[in-house]
Amino acid sequence: MLQTRQNALGVRFEAQCRAFEKEPFPTLDVRKDRLKRLLALTEKHEAEICAAIDSDFSARSAEETRLAELFVVRAGIRHALSHLSAWMRERRVATSLPFLPGRNRLLPQPLGVVGIVSPWNYPFQLAVAPATAALAAGNRVMIKPSELTPKFSDLLASLVEKYFAADEVAVMVGDADVGKAFVSLPFDHLLFTGSTAVGRQVALAAAANLTPVTLELGGKSPAIFDPSCDLDAAVASVAYGKLLNAGQTCIAPDYLMVPQGQGAAVAAKFAVAMAKLYPRLGDNPDYTAIVSERHHRRLSDMVAEARDSGADITEVNPANETLGVSDRKMAPVLVRNAGDNLRLMREEIFGPVLPIVEYGTVDEAIGHVNRGDRPLALYWFGKHSGNRRRMMRETVAGGVTVNDCMMHLVQERQPFGGVGASGMGAYHGEWGFGTFSTFSKEKPIFHQSRFSAASLLRPPYGKTFERLFRLLNLIT
Repeated sequence: MLQTRQNALGVRFEAQCRAFEKEPFPTLDVRKDRLKRLLALTEKHEAEICAAIDSDFSARSAEETRLAELFVVRAGIRHALSHLSAWMRERRVATSLPFLPGRNRLLPQPLGVVGIVSPWNYPFQLAVAPATAALAAGNRVMIKPSELTPKFSDLLASLVEKYFAADEVAVMVGDADVGKAFVSLPFDHLLFTGSTAVGRQVALAAAANLTPVTLELGGKSPAIFDPSCDLDAAVASVAYGKLLNAGQTCIAPDYLMVPQGQGAAVAAKFAVAMAKLYPRLGDNPDYTAIVSERHHRRLSDMVAEARDSGADITEVNPANETLGVSDRKMAPVLVRNAGDNLRLMREEIFGPVLPIVEYGTVDEAIGHVNRGDRPLALYWFGKHSGNRRRMMRETVAGGVTVNDCMMHLVQERQPFGGVGASGMGAYHGEWGFGTFSTFSKEKPIFHQSRFSAASLLRPPYGKTFERLFRLLNLIT
Protein backbone atom coordinates (compact mmCIF):
# COMPACT_ATOMS: atom_id res chain seq x y z
CA MET A 1 0.00 0.00 0.00
CA LEU A 2 2.80 2.42 0.94
CA GLN A 3 4.68 1.67 -2.27
CA THR A 4 1.51 2.29 -4.27
CA ARG A 5 1.01 5.68 -2.61
CA GLN A 6 4.65 6.64 -3.13
CA ASN A 7 4.33 5.73 -6.80
CA ALA A 8 1.18 7.85 -7.01
CA LEU A 9 3.11 10.75 -5.48
CA GLY A 10 5.80 10.46 -8.13
CA VAL A 11 3.29 10.22 -10.96
CA ARG A 12 1.34 13.25 -9.74
CA PHE A 13 4.51 15.26 -9.24
CA GLU A 14 5.77 14.49 -12.73
CA ALA A 15 2.40 15.41 -14.24
CA GLN A 16 2.51 18.79 -12.51
CA CYS A 17 6.10 19.36 -13.66
CA ARG A 18 5.14 18.64 -17.28
CA ALA A 19 2.10 20.90 -17.03
CA PHE A 20 4.25 23.74 -15.69
CA GLU A 21 6.71 23.28 -18.54
CA LYS A 22 3.87 23.84 -21.00
CA GLU A 23 2.63 26.93 -19.13
CA PRO A 24 5.62 28.46 -17.30
CA PHE A 25 4.08 31.91 -16.92
CA PRO A 26 0.28 31.72 -16.49
CA THR A 27 -1.59 34.84 -17.54
CA LEU A 28 -3.45 37.10 -15.14
CA ASP A 29 -6.76 35.62 -16.31
CA VAL A 30 -5.59 32.05 -15.70
CA ARG A 31 -4.38 32.85 -12.21
CA LYS A 32 -7.55 34.72 -11.33
CA ASP A 33 -9.62 31.80 -12.56
CA ARG A 34 -7.75 29.44 -10.26
CA LEU A 35 -8.19 31.76 -7.30
CA LYS A 36 -11.90 32.15 -8.04
CA ARG A 37 -12.31 28.40 -8.07
CA LEU A 38 -10.50 28.22 -4.73
CA LEU A 39 -12.86 30.89 -3.41
CA ALA A 40 -15.89 28.92 -4.67
CA LEU A 41 -14.57 25.81 -2.92
CA THR A 42 -14.33 27.83 0.30
CA GLU A 43 -17.72 29.53 0.07
CA LYS A 44 -19.89 26.68 -1.21
CA HIS A 45 -18.76 23.98 1.20
CA GLU A 46 -18.62 25.75 4.54
CA ALA A 47 -21.02 23.38 6.29
CA GLU A 48 -19.19 20.26 5.05
CA ILE A 49 -15.81 21.64 6.08
CA CYS A 50 -17.05 22.56 9.56
CA ALA A 51 -18.68 19.15 10.02
CA ALA A 52 -15.59 17.21 8.94
CA ILE A 53 -13.28 19.15 11.26
CA ASP A 54 -15.79 18.82 14.12
CA SER A 55 -15.85 15.07 13.60
CA ASP A 56 -12.05 14.76 13.55
CA PHE A 57 -11.71 16.70 16.81
CA SER A 58 -14.77 14.95 18.32
CA ALA A 59 -15.87 18.49 19.21
CA ARG A 60 -14.73 21.57 17.33
CA SER A 61 -16.65 24.83 17.48
CA ALA A 62 -18.20 25.59 14.09
CA GLU A 63 -17.93 29.29 14.87
CA GLU A 64 -14.19 28.95 15.46
CA THR A 65 -13.79 27.09 12.17
CA ARG A 66 -15.78 29.74 10.33
CA LEU A 67 -13.88 32.63 11.91
CA ALA A 68 -10.32 31.32 12.23
CA GLU A 69 -10.25 29.25 9.04
CA LEU A 70 -12.89 30.05 6.43
CA PHE A 71 -13.00 33.80 7.03
CA VAL A 72 -9.20 34.11 7.04
CA VAL A 73 -8.87 32.12 3.81
CA ARG A 74 -11.71 33.97 2.11
CA ALA A 75 -10.18 37.33 2.99
CA GLY A 76 -6.78 36.21 1.72
CA ILE A 77 -8.15 35.04 -1.64
CA ARG A 78 -10.09 38.26 -2.16
CA HIS A 79 -7.04 40.32 -1.26
CA ALA A 80 -4.97 38.39 -3.81
CA LEU A 81 -7.60 38.84 -6.51
CA SER A 82 -7.67 42.59 -5.90
CA HIS A 83 -3.90 43.05 -6.04
CA LEU A 84 -2.71 40.30 -8.39
CA SER A 85 -2.35 42.51 -11.45
CA ALA A 86 0.00 44.88 -9.61
CA TRP A 87 1.97 42.03 -8.05
CA MET A 88 2.59 40.43 -11.46
CA ARG A 89 3.84 43.62 -13.06
CA GLU A 90 7.48 43.86 -14.06
CA ARG A 91 9.04 46.47 -11.74
CA ARG A 92 11.51 49.19 -12.63
CA VAL A 93 14.72 49.28 -10.60
CA ALA A 94 17.22 52.13 -10.63
CA THR A 95 20.30 51.62 -12.79
CA SER A 96 23.72 52.69 -11.51
CA LEU A 97 25.31 55.58 -13.43
CA PRO A 98 28.10 53.62 -15.18
CA PHE A 99 25.54 51.33 -16.83
CA LEU A 100 23.20 53.97 -18.20
CA PRO A 101 21.36 54.16 -20.53
CA GLY A 102 20.78 50.48 -19.79
CA ARG A 103 17.70 49.56 -17.74
CA ASN A 104 17.08 47.27 -14.77
CA ARG A 105 13.83 45.38 -14.30
CA LEU A 106 12.54 42.75 -11.84
CA LEU A 107 10.15 40.09 -13.13
CA PRO A 108 8.27 37.93 -10.57
CA GLN A 109 8.51 34.49 -12.13
CA PRO A 110 6.66 31.35 -10.96
CA LEU A 111 8.90 28.69 -9.46
CA GLY A 112 7.13 25.55 -10.71
CA VAL A 113 5.62 22.92 -8.42
CA VAL A 114 5.09 23.90 -4.77
CA GLY A 115 4.61 21.37 -1.97
CA ILE A 116 2.52 22.27 1.09
CA VAL A 117 2.49 20.16 4.26
CA SER A 118 -0.39 21.32 6.46
CA PRO A 119 -1.06 20.47 10.13
CA TRP A 120 -4.11 19.24 12.00
CA ASN A 121 -4.86 22.23 14.25
CA TYR A 122 -6.25 24.53 11.52
CA PRO A 123 -6.44 22.01 8.69
CA PHE A 124 -8.32 24.16 6.17
CA GLN A 125 -6.64 27.51 6.71
CA LEU A 126 -3.09 26.16 6.83
CA ALA A 127 -3.55 24.17 3.64
CA VAL A 128 -5.50 26.68 1.56
CA ALA A 129 -3.88 29.99 2.61
CA PRO A 130 -0.43 28.94 1.34
CA ALA A 131 -2.08 27.43 -1.75
CA THR A 132 -3.66 30.82 -2.40
CA ALA A 133 -0.23 32.48 -2.47
CA ALA A 134 1.31 29.73 -4.58
CA LEU A 135 -1.48 29.81 -7.17
CA ALA A 136 -1.43 33.61 -7.32
CA ALA A 137 2.29 33.39 -8.07
CA GLY A 138 1.55 31.05 -11.00
CA ASN A 139 2.66 27.71 -9.55
CA ARG A 140 1.24 24.21 -9.51
CA VAL A 141 0.45 22.92 -6.01
CA MET A 142 0.54 19.61 -4.17
CA ILE A 143 -0.84 19.45 -0.60
CA LYS A 144 -0.18 16.82 2.07
CA PRO A 145 -2.74 17.31 4.88
CA SER A 146 -2.39 15.80 8.33
CA GLU A 147 -3.30 12.18 9.02
CA LEU A 148 -4.70 13.30 12.41
CA THR A 149 -7.72 14.86 10.67
CA PRO A 150 -8.64 12.06 8.24
CA LYS A 151 -12.23 13.05 7.53
CA PHE A 152 -11.25 16.58 6.65
CA SER A 153 -8.25 15.40 4.60
CA ASP A 154 -10.48 13.12 2.54
CA LEU A 155 -13.02 15.93 2.10
CA LEU A 156 -10.32 18.37 0.96
CA ALA A 157 -9.02 15.83 -1.54
CA SER A 158 -12.50 15.32 -3.01
CA LEU A 159 -13.24 19.06 -3.17
CA VAL A 160 -9.93 19.87 -4.84
CA GLU A 161 -10.52 17.09 -7.36
CA LYS A 162 -13.91 18.67 -8.12
CA TYR A 163 -12.60 22.20 -8.66
CA PHE A 164 -9.12 21.64 -10.13
CA ALA A 165 -7.35 19.47 -12.66
CA ALA A 166 -4.88 17.10 -11.02
CA ASP A 167 -1.96 18.89 -12.68
CA GLU A 168 -3.09 22.24 -11.19
CA VAL A 169 -3.73 21.33 -7.54
CA ALA A 170 -3.60 17.88 -5.96
CA VAL A 171 -4.14 16.63 -2.41
CA MET A 172 -2.18 13.56 -1.33
CA VAL A 173 -3.62 11.85 1.77
CA GLY A 174 -1.74 9.31 3.83
CA ASP A 175 0.17 8.60 7.02
CA ALA A 176 3.55 9.80 8.26
CA ASP A 177 5.40 7.54 5.79
CA VAL A 178 3.57 9.21 2.92
CA GLY A 179 4.52 12.54 4.47
CA LYS A 180 8.20 11.55 4.48
CA ALA A 181 8.01 10.56 0.82
CA PHE A 182 6.18 13.80 0.03
CA VAL A 183 8.84 16.10 1.52
CA SER A 184 11.55 14.12 -0.26
CA LEU A 185 10.20 15.09 -3.69
CA PRO A 186 12.30 17.71 -5.55
CA PHE A 187 9.75 20.50 -5.26
CA ASP A 188 10.63 23.99 -6.44
CA HIS A 189 9.53 25.24 -3.01
CA LEU A 190 8.25 23.45 0.08
CA LEU A 191 6.14 25.02 2.84
CA PHE A 192 5.72 23.12 6.09
CA THR A 193 3.58 24.12 9.06
CA GLY A 194 4.01 22.09 12.23
CA SER A 195 6.31 21.41 15.16
CA THR A 196 9.92 22.50 15.37
CA ALA A 197 11.07 18.89 15.77
CA VAL A 198 9.37 17.72 12.58
CA GLY A 199 10.40 20.95 10.85
CA ARG A 200 14.05 19.99 11.32
CA GLN A 201 13.40 16.65 9.61
CA VAL A 202 11.57 18.37 6.75
CA ALA A 203 14.47 20.78 6.25
CA LEU A 204 16.93 17.89 6.11
CA ALA A 205 14.83 16.03 3.54
CA ALA A 206 14.45 19.16 1.41
CA ALA A 207 18.18 19.89 1.61
CA ALA A 208 18.94 16.68 -0.27
CA ASN A 209 17.22 18.24 -3.30
CA LEU A 210 18.34 21.82 -2.54
CA THR A 211 14.63 22.61 -2.24
CA PRO A 212 14.05 26.01 -0.62
CA VAL A 213 11.75 25.80 2.38
CA THR A 214 9.37 28.01 4.31
CA LEU A 215 8.97 26.59 7.82
CA GLU A 216 6.06 27.81 9.94
CA LEU A 217 6.77 26.27 13.31
CA GLY A 218 5.88 27.29 16.84
CA GLY A 219 7.51 27.66 20.20
CA LYS A 220 6.82 29.26 23.54
CA SER A 221 5.13 32.53 22.64
CA PRO A 222 5.01 34.86 25.68
CA ALA A 223 2.31 37.29 26.72
CA ILE A 224 3.70 40.08 28.88
CA PHE A 225 1.67 42.34 31.16
CA ASP A 226 3.44 45.63 31.76
CA PRO A 227 2.56 47.39 35.07
CA SER A 228 0.87 50.06 32.94
CA CYS A 229 -1.60 47.70 31.25
CA ASP A 230 -5.37 47.70 31.54
CA LEU A 231 -5.44 44.45 33.51
CA ASP A 232 -9.07 43.46 32.92
CA ALA A 233 -8.84 44.04 29.16
CA ALA A 234 -5.50 42.21 28.97
CA VAL A 235 -6.83 39.20 30.89
CA ALA A 236 -9.91 38.97 28.66
CA SER A 237 -7.74 39.08 25.53
CA VAL A 238 -5.25 36.43 26.67
CA ALA A 239 -8.04 34.17 27.99
CA TYR A 240 -9.66 34.21 24.56
CA GLY A 241 -6.35 33.77 22.71
CA LYS A 242 -5.31 30.88 24.95
CA LEU A 243 -8.60 28.99 24.73
CA LEU A 244 -9.35 29.48 21.03
CA ASN A 245 -9.29 25.95 19.58
CA ALA A 246 -8.55 24.80 23.16
CA GLY A 247 -5.09 26.31 22.93
CA GLN A 248 -4.14 24.23 19.88
CA THR A 249 -2.88 27.25 17.98
CA CYS A 250 0.74 27.85 16.95
CA ILE A 251 0.54 31.54 17.92
CA ALA A 252 -1.46 31.03 21.13
CA PRO A 253 0.03 32.70 24.22
CA ASP A 254 2.12 29.85 25.62
CA TYR A 255 2.88 31.45 28.98
CA LEU A 256 2.14 34.73 30.75
CA MET A 257 4.55 37.12 32.46
CA VAL A 258 3.16 39.48 35.13
CA PRO A 259 4.77 41.98 37.51
CA GLN A 260 6.16 40.60 40.76
CA GLY A 261 3.49 39.90 43.36
CA GLN A 262 0.55 39.90 40.91
CA GLY A 263 0.49 36.18 40.04
CA ALA A 264 -2.27 35.10 42.41
CA ALA A 265 -4.52 38.09 41.66
CA VAL A 266 -4.07 37.68 37.91
CA ALA A 267 -4.83 33.94 38.15
CA ALA A 268 -8.07 34.73 39.97
CA LYS A 269 -9.05 37.18 37.24
CA PHE A 270 -8.28 34.55 34.59
CA ALA A 271 -10.51 31.99 36.31
CA VAL A 272 -13.39 34.47 36.16
CA ALA A 273 -12.70 35.47 32.54
CA MET A 274 -12.43 31.86 31.34
CA ALA A 275 -15.62 30.86 33.13
CA LYS A 276 -17.39 33.78 31.45
CA LEU A 277 -16.26 32.56 28.01
CA TYR A 278 -17.13 28.93 28.74
CA PRO A 279 -19.56 28.47 31.67
CA ARG A 280 -19.80 24.80 30.72
CA LEU A 281 -17.23 22.64 28.95
CA GLY A 282 -18.37 19.09 28.29
CA ASP A 283 -21.57 19.73 26.35
CA ASN A 284 -20.64 23.24 25.23
CA PRO A 285 -20.34 23.37 21.41
CA ASP A 286 -18.22 26.53 21.73
CA TYR A 287 -15.42 24.68 23.55
CA THR A 288 -13.15 22.55 21.38
CA ALA A 289 -11.75 19.14 22.32
CA ILE A 290 -8.13 17.99 22.18
CA VAL A 291 -7.46 16.40 18.80
CA SER A 292 -6.33 12.93 19.96
CA GLU A 293 -5.92 10.73 23.00
CA ARG A 294 -2.14 11.00 22.68
CA HIS A 295 -2.21 14.79 22.78
CA HIS A 296 -4.70 14.76 25.66
CA ARG A 297 -2.48 12.39 27.65
CA ARG A 298 0.60 14.52 26.97
CA LEU A 299 -1.12 17.64 28.34
CA SER A 300 -2.43 15.77 31.39
CA ASP A 301 1.05 14.39 32.10
CA MET A 302 2.56 17.89 31.93
CA VAL A 303 0.04 19.21 34.46
CA ALA A 304 0.56 16.19 36.72
CA GLU A 305 4.34 16.72 36.67
CA ALA A 306 3.85 20.37 37.65
CA ARG A 307 1.45 19.43 40.47
CA ASP A 308 3.85 16.78 41.80
CA SER A 309 6.69 19.32 41.80
CA GLY A 310 4.73 21.65 44.09
CA ALA A 311 3.47 24.18 41.55
CA ASP A 312 0.17 25.94 42.29
CA ILE A 313 -2.52 24.45 40.01
CA THR A 314 -5.92 26.04 39.35
CA GLU A 315 -8.36 24.09 37.19
CA VAL A 316 -11.10 26.25 35.70
CA ASN A 317 -14.11 23.94 35.56
CA PRO A 318 -17.12 26.16 36.35
CA ALA A 319 -19.72 23.37 36.28
CA ASN A 320 -17.47 20.77 38.00
CA GLU A 321 -17.84 18.36 35.07
CA THR A 322 -16.04 15.08 34.56
CA LEU A 323 -14.02 15.57 31.40
CA GLY A 324 -11.58 13.67 29.22
CA VAL A 325 -13.01 10.17 29.68
CA SER A 326 -14.61 9.86 26.26
CA ASP A 327 -14.87 13.41 24.94
CA ARG A 328 -11.13 14.43 24.98
CA LYS A 329 -12.11 17.79 26.46
CA MET A 330 -9.75 19.35 28.96
CA ALA A 331 -10.56 22.06 31.48
CA PRO A 332 -8.36 25.18 31.36
CA VAL A 333 -5.50 25.03 33.84
CA LEU A 334 -3.55 27.91 35.39
CA VAL A 335 -0.09 27.09 36.78
CA ARG A 336 1.95 29.31 39.11
CA ASN A 337 5.41 28.80 40.60
CA ALA A 338 6.40 26.19 38.05
CA GLY A 339 10.10 25.27 37.95
CA ASP A 340 12.07 26.04 34.81
CA ASN A 341 13.00 22.37 34.44
CA LEU A 342 9.39 21.21 34.00
CA ARG A 343 8.14 20.11 30.59
CA LEU A 344 5.47 22.77 30.90
CA MET A 345 8.19 25.44 30.90
CA ARG A 346 10.47 23.82 28.29
CA GLU A 347 8.08 22.54 25.61
CA GLU A 348 5.43 24.29 23.56
CA ILE A 349 2.20 23.50 25.40
CA PHE A 350 -0.37 23.50 22.58
CA GLY A 351 -3.34 23.15 24.89
CA PRO A 352 -5.50 25.03 27.45
CA VAL A 353 -2.76 25.25 30.08
CA LEU A 354 -1.33 28.66 31.03
CA PRO A 355 1.77 29.02 33.21
CA ILE A 356 2.03 32.40 34.98
CA VAL A 357 5.55 33.71 35.60
CA GLU A 358 6.31 36.75 37.75
CA TYR A 359 9.09 39.22 36.86
CA GLY A 360 10.65 42.14 38.69
CA THR A 361 11.92 44.57 36.07
CA VAL A 362 11.67 45.10 32.34
CA ASP A 363 15.26 43.84 32.08
CA GLU A 364 14.20 40.59 33.75
CA ALA A 365 11.25 40.14 31.40
CA ILE A 366 13.43 40.76 28.34
CA GLY A 367 16.10 38.39 29.68
CA HIS A 368 13.55 35.64 30.29
CA VAL A 369 12.27 35.84 26.71
CA ASN A 370 15.77 35.97 25.23
CA ARG A 371 17.04 32.96 27.17
CA GLY A 372 14.64 30.71 25.27
CA ASP A 373 14.29 29.96 21.58
CA ARG A 374 12.92 32.82 19.52
CA PRO A 375 9.12 32.55 19.64
CA LEU A 376 6.69 32.65 16.74
CA ALA A 377 4.65 35.37 18.46
CA LEU A 378 4.98 37.85 21.31
CA TYR A 379 2.17 39.77 23.00
CA TRP A 380 2.75 42.91 25.03
CA PHE A 381 0.08 44.73 27.01
CA GLY A 382 0.55 48.21 28.40
CA LYS A 383 0.55 51.96 27.92
CA HIS A 384 4.18 52.76 28.78
CA SER A 385 5.78 53.71 25.47
CA GLY A 386 9.33 53.36 26.74
CA ASN A 387 8.81 49.81 28.01
CA ARG A 388 7.00 48.90 24.80
CA ARG A 389 9.85 50.27 22.70
CA ARG A 390 12.41 48.29 24.66
CA MET A 391 10.41 45.07 24.36
CA MET A 392 10.00 45.54 20.60
CA ARG A 393 13.67 46.33 20.02
CA GLU A 394 15.39 44.02 22.49
CA THR A 395 13.52 40.77 21.86
CA VAL A 396 13.22 38.80 18.62
CA ALA A 397 9.96 37.12 17.60
CA GLY A 398 8.23 36.10 14.39
CA GLY A 399 5.44 38.63 14.92
CA VAL A 400 3.95 40.85 17.61
CA THR A 401 0.51 42.05 18.60
CA VAL A 402 0.37 44.92 21.10
CA ASN A 403 -2.61 45.09 23.49
CA ASP A 404 -4.36 42.09 21.93
CA CYS A 405 -3.69 38.51 20.84
CA MET A 406 -3.07 36.95 17.43
CA MET A 407 -4.22 39.90 15.34
CA HIS A 408 -0.92 40.15 13.46
CA LEU A 409 -1.72 36.80 11.83
CA VAL A 410 -4.65 38.17 9.81
CA GLN A 411 -2.93 41.24 8.37
CA GLU A 412 -2.69 40.55 4.63
CA ARG A 413 -0.41 43.57 4.18
CA GLN A 414 2.11 42.22 6.69
CA PRO A 415 4.31 39.13 6.38
CA PHE A 416 3.65 36.19 8.68
CA GLY A 417 6.45 33.83 9.64
CA GLY A 418 8.82 32.66 12.33
CA VAL A 419 12.46 33.30 13.18
CA GLY A 420 15.10 30.89 14.43
CA ALA A 421 13.51 27.81 16.01
CA SER A 422 10.02 29.15 15.27
CA GLY A 423 10.57 29.03 11.52
CA MET A 424 12.02 30.64 8.44
CA GLY A 425 10.47 32.50 5.53
CA ALA A 426 7.11 34.25 5.46
CA TYR A 427 3.91 34.46 3.48
CA HIS A 428 0.51 36.21 3.41
CA GLY A 429 -0.47 38.78 0.82
CA GLU A 430 2.36 40.12 -1.32
CA TRP A 431 4.94 38.33 0.86
CA GLY A 432 3.46 35.01 -0.21
CA PHE A 433 3.20 36.00 -3.85
CA GLY A 434 6.89 36.67 -4.12
CA THR A 435 7.94 40.29 -3.86
CA PHE A 436 10.01 38.85 -1.04
CA SER A 437 10.60 35.53 -2.81
CA THR A 438 8.40 32.90 -1.20
CA PHE A 439 6.54 31.45 -4.19
CA SER A 440 8.08 33.53 -6.98
CA LYS A 441 11.61 34.17 -8.09
CA GLU A 442 12.30 37.88 -8.47
CA LYS A 443 14.30 37.52 -11.66
CA PRO A 444 16.64 40.47 -12.31
CA ILE A 445 16.74 41.57 -15.94
CA PHE A 446 19.20 44.10 -17.39
CA HIS A 447 18.36 45.65 -20.77
CA GLN A 448 21.53 46.82 -22.50
CA SER A 449 21.30 49.96 -24.61
CA ARG A 450 22.66 50.03 -28.14
CA PHE A 451 24.48 53.22 -27.08
CA SER A 452 26.45 51.38 -24.37
CA ALA A 453 30.20 51.90 -24.12
CA ALA A 454 30.71 48.47 -22.53
CA SER A 455 32.39 47.11 -25.67
CA LEU A 456 35.24 49.58 -25.12
CA LEU A 457 36.21 47.67 -21.97
CA ARG A 458 36.89 44.46 -23.91
CA PRO A 459 40.28 43.23 -25.17
CA PRO A 460 42.59 44.16 -26.69
CA TYR A 461 43.24 46.48 -23.76
CA GLY A 462 45.02 49.77 -24.30
CA LYS A 463 44.74 53.53 -23.84
CA THR A 464 40.99 53.60 -24.47
CA PHE A 465 40.43 51.01 -21.74
CA GLU A 466 42.60 52.96 -19.28
CA ARG A 467 40.77 56.25 -19.91
CA LEU A 468 37.33 54.65 -19.59
CA PHE A 469 38.37 52.69 -16.51
CA ARG A 470 39.59 55.89 -14.79
CA LEU A 471 36.26 57.53 -15.65
CA LEU A 472 34.32 54.60 -14.15
CA ASN A 473 36.31 54.87 -10.94
CA LEU A 474 35.55 58.57 -10.71
CA ILE A 475 31.81 58.28 -11.22
CA THR A 476 31.38 55.32 -8.85
